[in-house]
Amino acid sequence: MVHQKEITLKPYKRGFHIITEDILKAFPELRTIHAGLLQVFIKHTSASLTINENADPSVRVDFESHMNIMVPENQPYYIHTYEGADDMPAHIKSSLMGASVLIPITNGRLNLGTWQGIYLCEHRDYGGSRQLVLTAIGA
Repeated sequence: MVHQKEITLKPYKRGFHIITEDILKAFPELRTIHAGLLQVFIKHTSASLTINENADPSVRVDFESHMNIMVPENQPYYIHTYEGADDMPAHIKSSLMGASVLIPITNGRLNLGTWQGIYLCEHRDYGGSRQLVLTAIGA
């Protein structure tokens, strides 16, 4: 069985945000799957997804700080600067982090580790709402 749904997330400020509950609330069909997979795909090139620590908020602050050092704004070699200083770095960060995550579904629940959550990585200062495609495959 395959379930697919597109959802729109509210706008988040720049940074790393746990969206696991947003996905679960929007996709109750997951509860009908005994064993399967959930793919979460973001339809944007300046935000990304990842799975990481869901308990200590300092992890998300450190992610943002480190990514900004790895991929700084206002570099003289950036050509794609039409939408502001955060635009090209956001595209690079998005490619580094990735556009999708794949999570096992077991007995109607995401089979994440105890301290794992799904992150929206918002790389723009004013990214706006973001669209996700949720695809669950299983039986």
